[in-house]
Amino acid sequence: MIPVYVFDTKPYDREPLQRASAGMEIEWRFLECRLSAETVSAARGAHTVCTFVNDRLDRPCLEALAALGVKHIALRCAGFNSVDLPAAKELGLAVTRVPAYSPYAVAEHAIALLLALNRKIPRANNRVHDLNFSINGLVGIDLHGKTAGIYGTGKIGRVTAQILRGFGMRVLAFDVFPSVEWAQHYGVEYTDAQTLIREAAVLSLHTPLTPETHHLIRRETLELMQPGAFLINVSRGALIDSSALIDALKSGRLGGVGLDVYEEEEGVFFEDFSGQILQDDVLARLLTFPNVLITAHQAFLTQEALAEIARVTATNIHARGHGQPFLAETALH
Repeated sequence: MIPVYVFDTKPYDREPLQRASAGMEIEWRFLECRLSAETVSAARGAHTVCTFVNDRLDRPCLEALAALGVKHIALRCAGFNSVDLPAAKELGLAVTRVPAYSPYAVAEHAIALLLALNRKIPRANNRVHDLNFSINGLVGIDLHGKTAGIYGTGKIGRVTAQILRGFGMRVLAFDVFPSVEWAQHYGVEYTDAQTLIREAAVLSLHTPLTPETHHLIRRETLELMQPGAFLINVSRGALIDSSALIDALKSGRLGGVGLDVYEEEEGVFFEDFSGQILQDDVLARLLTFPNVLITAHQAFLTQEALAEIARVTATNIHARGHGQPFLAETALH
């Protein structure tokens, strides 16, 4: 049996992983704590550790994992900015991820945020439950004929663009590696980043977090955006400078902001703090704006996506335990 310690697990993680590993010699141990240098001792006895977006696999953590005899780090997510990859390679730790579990799940959630913001669905729903059937203050806009900007045209960005084209929107796109044939097929226009931000009535972010994209949306870029524009982020929280975003919201410049991610979400998202005082002042301030809609990193959370995450993760764990190659495009070094 291959002993696998799964960190930061929730009920929705366990059943898909157990189902996907049927017939494989994998022994799951599910842990609720996050993996870090402080909790790494919990991995004693593991061949593989399976981690999620808020686990911190820095050099001290990786050194401790190697000392415990861990051979494989299986990320059950696409993002890998939480892992010190050079240190992992130096220590002989294999690292895999799930690069494309369901672009439809994340893209559709981005659209859900946009539609809910535009038509003020949360506010309207709250009113009706209070038996207030007034529609004053619930005016939205037609998306048809407006311009959408897609920053990043990987699989999720492309699906989002296709949905918006289906709404009859003009879609501009920016990517350092443009998909020219795809754009021609779907009637998407590539342009430079500044033009994209300036012309978009809806700006949706679909790019990885790198040193170049950190605080991609900051004071200067927010000033380029059209008055009344919508900003959607289902990618990585640190793409947006939260303090600058608050200033833009206070000025009334933005029509709405939909966030499934937040730059300081670690330790907050995925947890239940109801009945407690939120200690994050920036997040608390964002929650006060009526035109801000925040979900707690749930864009991936569909049955299909969870099943694919589990399938790829279990397959790679089984392969590593039996000296077989990983699935293509999942190994990080």
